[in-house]
Amino acid sequence: MKFIGAHVSVAGGVANAPLNAQKIGAKAFALFTKNQRQWSAKSLSKEDILAFKTNLEKTGILSKYVLPHDSYLINLGHPEAEKLEKSRSAFLDEMQRCEQLGLQLLNFHPGSHLGKISEKESLKKVAESINFVFSQTKNVMAVIENTAGQGNNIGFRFEHLAEIIVNVNDKSRVGVCLDTCHTFASGYDLRTEEACVKTFIEFEKIVGFEYLKAMHINDSKKELGSRVDRHESIGKGFIGLDAFKLLMNDSRFDNIPLILETPNSESWATEIQMLYGL
Repeated sequence: MKFIGAHVSVAGGVANAPLNAQKIGAKAFALFTKNQRQWSAKSLSKEDILAFKTNLEKTGILSKYVLPHDSYLINLGHPEAEKLEKSRSAFLDEMQRCEQLGLQLLNFHPGSHLGKISEKESLKKVAESINFVFSQTKNVMAVIENTAGQGNNIGFRFEHLAEIIVNVNDKSRVGVCLDTCHTFASGYDLRTEEACVKTFIEFEKIVGFEYLKAMHINDSKKELGSRVDRHESIGKGFIGLDAFKLLMNDSRFDNIPLILETPNSESWATEIQMLYGL
């Protein structure tokens, strides 16, 4: 069974996220548990936590289909010790907030080497960062999102994801979120069913579907291999509908949050229904 939703607003507090998801007919959703463009935020109150859990129960959306996203400022592969420490502390806070809300996943971008160290060194720092945070938390899974490969970002090759996982001590708590736009922009073709089959064979061989814990469902404004992250509405970009039809009819993508991050939030309800229709 497919669980499709979108990255919804938390305006007015995190407790509003489940209600916003319900309004668009979502069976899953993503959210930020704090301002994604600030390092610090006030702690979640007991009232915030209770209201979130109450609203989640009201909507009937299970916590395992909720995909929180960490702050965009965090760089777990940072080459500079002081800034890496700051990112690790912020990531720990994000994971603890997920624990408080009773959520099991935390989606994050692996980071950037900033042109100061090698990709391999940066990937190792990401794994070390995950190990550091795992040593101080219990239940939340770190879900690595593949990137489009802009600038000095790491995580745009399946091999990068695999290398991080290899160096994480507790592999039961690490997973992957594949973003279709990022996958396409980084050079993996999804334009036809044949291309999709080839790409996902490669993913299975290098990473393994046992690590796929979520997906971001987006078309792409840019062409294959552009390494530019620009999301487009489903079926209106360079990927086209074939990939999404395959995803909707392949059981390997069952029972994980499938999250829209397409540019027009007014169309999310329609896009969700369209995807189910496929």
